[in-house]
Amino acid sequence: IMGRKHEKVVIGWTESVEFPDWNIGAIRAKIDTGARTSALHVEDIEETGRGRVRFDVILHRAKRDRHVHVTAPITRRARVRSSNGEYEERYFVETILSLGPLRKRIEISLVDRGEMRFRMLLGRTALAGVWVDVAHANLLGRKARRKSAKRRPVRRS
Repeated sequence: IMGRKHEKVVIGWTESVEFPDWNIGAIRAKIDTGARTSALHVEDIEETGRGRVRFDVILHRAKRDRHVHVTAPITRRARVRSSNGEYEERYFVETILSLGPLRKRIEISLVDRGEMRFRMLLGRTALAGVWVDVAHANLLGRKARRKSAKRRPVRRS
């Protein structure tokens, strides 16, 4: 994690993360120190050949049409134990994680987390060098949501 030497960054149990390489900002992530790897909710996973995978990152749970198409190199495939205790084969990819002032290349497993509250889990390997304060959320600040401008009628005299 890039930052000042020996200075620990403290994050809350949930934070807003971005993936600048994929032009994705403000995905709410649950910080999960019990999980070794990180996981991202994606749909329409398709291996494209030449060691690459294509998938859709859903940006808004209620507005399913808001998504980003991503194609990335597969770093590995592995059997991962899911939250229900069952093992499943997953693709892993790498990208840059932006978390407040931190930028770090992390590995992410691609999975359907549609039924989960958080579309992103940040596991221990992504959290090396970071302290987690479980009593707080969003210690690095929440990305401001864009407010739609209210349209006022134009008065003509």
